[in-house]
Amino acid sequence: MALLHPIRPEAPHLDHLFPRCAIPGGSFEVLGAHLLSTNDGPQLPQAFFGDTPAHLDLARPTRALVRVPSGAISSELSLRHGDLASNPLHANIGVPMVEDLHIISNPAVDADGNLFAMVSGPRGEQVPVSIFRVARDLQVTPFVRDMMNVSALAFGPDHNLYASSRTEGTIYRITPAGNISTFAEGMRIATGIAFDRDGNLFVGDRSGTIFKIIPKTTSTASDLPGSALNPHNPSRSGETFVFATLEPSVAFYHLCFRPDGVLMVTAPTVSSNQPIYAIDPHGNTTTYYRGLGRPQGMALDVDGNLYVAASLRGHRGIVRIWDSRETNAPEAELIVAGNDLVGLCFLDDGCAALATNTTIFHADLGIEGLPLI
Repeated sequence: MALLHPIRPEAPHLDHLFPRCAIPGGSFEVLGAHLLSTNDGPQLPQAFFGDTPAHLDLARPTRALVRVPSGAISSELSLRHGDLASNPLHANIGVPMVEDLHIISNPAVDADGNLFAMVSGPRGEQVPVSIFRVARDLQVTPFVRDMMNVSALAFGPDHNLYASSRTEGTIYRITPAGNISTFAEGMRIATGIAFDRDGNLFVGDRSGTIFKIIPKTTSTASDLPGSALNPHNPSRSGETFVFATLEPSVAFYHLCFRPDGVLMVTAPTVSSNQPIYAIDPHGNTTTYYRGLGRPQGMALDVDGNLYVAASLRGHRGIVRIWDSRETNAPEAELIVAGNDLVGLCFLDDGCAALATNTTIFHADLGIEGLPLI
C-alpha cells in the first residue's frame, strides 16, 4: 500500500526563533519539528526571509541555523520542502544606517538623538573625516576632521563630545559646533573613555592603567585615597590620577559605568574565556562575569542589565548579562546575532545602534537604554 500511495512528508513546523534579533551575516536558531525531511533520505529544506533565499548553516529534524543574507530586512522566516511550506515566524533584522567606517568601540548619541560614529583609521595615519554625525532623519554629515586615530567617544555632562586618540595619548573635547580643544594629554595608548555621575572622566590606557581625570572645579588629591598622581600628564582639565591597574591589553579597554558607580571594563584578547571586570569607586577590581570571547563595547539598560559585544558559547553578537536571583550570580544570553560586532549604544525609542568594524546597524530591540548624559 505504501508503494502505491507513498507517505507525503509533513511540512516543517517552526516553534521558536533565537535570538531576538540578527544582522546580515548572523544566524537565527530555529526550533521546531520536521525541519529536515527524511522522505527518501535526509533532505535539506530551503529557507527564506520573505522572498529572499537564505543559507542554512545547520539542519536537524528539530533544529536549524539560518544565516541572514546581505540585504535582508525584518520579514517572515519560513522553511520549505518542495511545495510544503512551514508556518512563518517574524525575524527581526537590523538594517544599515551608515557604512564605510572604521569603528573600534561604541558609537555615541547626544541628547537630541544624533548619532556619532568614528573613522579610526590605521595607526599613525590621518583620515579625511574622523567623526561623522548621523541625524535622526539618517542624514550623514562630516562632524570632525584632522583628528588622528579616534579610539572612543563619550558625551560629557557639559554636552560636549569627548574623543580619545590612541596614537597621541590625548583626550579631545568637541563642542556641538565641531570646535576641538585638548582636554587631557600624556597618556600612552588612550582607548576607552566614560564619565561617572560626578562628571569625572575615566580613560583606559591599554598599557595597564585606568586613569581618572577630575575637573578643575572639584579636583583634590583626597578624592582618590591610595591613588597615585600621573607625573607624565600635564592635563589641562584638572588632575589626573591612576585609578586602577589591570593586565595590559593587546587591543583595548572598553569602559562603561553602572548606576551604582561601579566601572565595568572589558579588555579583549584571543581567549574564549575572558572576563568583564568591575572596579568599585575605590579602585578595587573584581571579576563580574567570565566566559566571553573577545568582549568589547558595552551599554546598560534602565534596569541595570549589561549588554556587551562578544562571543558566547561560540556565537558572536550582543550578549545580555544580568544578575540572576535564582542562582545569585550573573547569567548571560545572546540577544543579537552578528559577526564582527564591536559595540553598541541605545537610542531613545527602544532601538539600538549596533556597530561592526565598518557599519552601524539600526535594530528595534524594545530595550530602554540607561541615559549616559
